[in-house]
Amino acid sequence: MLLTYHINCHWNGQPLDHLSTELSLQKHGGDLKLEIMSPFFNTPSPAGQPGQPFPQLWDEGEVVEAFFLNDDNQYLEVEFSPYGHHLVLMLNGVRKCFKDKLPLQFSANIEDKKWTGSALIPLPYFPPKVTKFNAYAIHNCNKERHFEALYPVDAGKHTEPDFHRLEYFQPIDFKTLLPENWSPDHKSAWWTQDH
Repeated sequence: MLLTYHINCHWNGQPLDHLSTELSLQKHGGDLKLEIMSPFFNTPSPAGQPGQPFPQLWDEGEVVEAFFLNDDNQYLEVEFSPYGHHLVLMLNGVRKCFKDKLPLQFSANIEDKKWTGSALIPLPYFPPKVTKFNAYAIHNCNKERHFEALYPVDAGKHTEPDFHRLEYFQPIDFKTLLPENWSPDHKSAWWTQDH
């Protein structure tokens, strides 16, 4: 099973004036393979070492993010830069991060005006029984920060971008995509949390 998504609007639903960011999700062994194809806006690289976790990557240049949410408001946030940096956060409740900077297999490549990336996200990183999903792209253009969303917010209710508005996430068939995540035997760091 392959799921493909296109981030083709700003955080508030306004259309883009450039190519969309594409994300694809596919099972790889017992884990999830996430692939990215995105426009490249030539912003500078973060100072950290490529291939390593980078704290607060969302504040740096260009970033593509994916969020995987369950019905208990537990979610995994993964972030990727075109220079090979990444950040993994586990959150138990809105913005309540209890683990971050986890290791991840991720590679990226810049070619002309686009970049591609490929990540392998281990099964234990996901909260049990993922049901919803959202994805975002951030970049600098003309010295302004731009925020784009797969599933945007209601522009009449919000005036600032906020990627943690979980009520706007949409269903994903994770049970079919990664059945192990729905198995009663699925064990991960999430089981050690107080709910």
